[in-house]
Amino acid sequence: MSEEQTIFQCRQCGHCCHGETTVSLDGDDFERMVKHLRLPAEEVKEKYLRITGNVIQMKTVDGHCIFYNEGCTIHQGKPWRCSQWPLHPSMLTDSNNFDSIRQSCPGIKGELGYEVFRSKLAEILNAEPKKSK
Repeated sequence: MSEEQTIFQCRQCGHCCHGETTVSLDGDDFERMVKHLRLPAEEVKEKYLRITGNVIQMKTVDGHCIFYNEGCTIHQGKPWRCSQWPLHPSMLTDSNNFDSIRQSCPGIKGELGYEVFRSKLAEILNAEPKKSK
């Protein structure tokens, strides 16, 4: 079991995939997605992405990410921000953020309690290489 799995295990429930916006992709995300989908880059852009200026996001369909269909259909190729969620740094400094995210995400192991969760999350976040975007 990875360190992350001690505090969170994605259930692919889709709560975080719903809404009228999605995360922004960086170049690595786009390349990973193209490789995972095994489609030409231009086709991925046309079918799945919304590009506004320099901002690239996944399209939404019926109030959820285009890749959500009773779970993430590109789970192995999804953007790093999707992979990071819900282990958000805001939970380190505010137990209310922990409570809010825990209530919306069944993968959070809230039974650990805030202080234990917070300590383990801090270790995980400090060990991860930082993304600049």
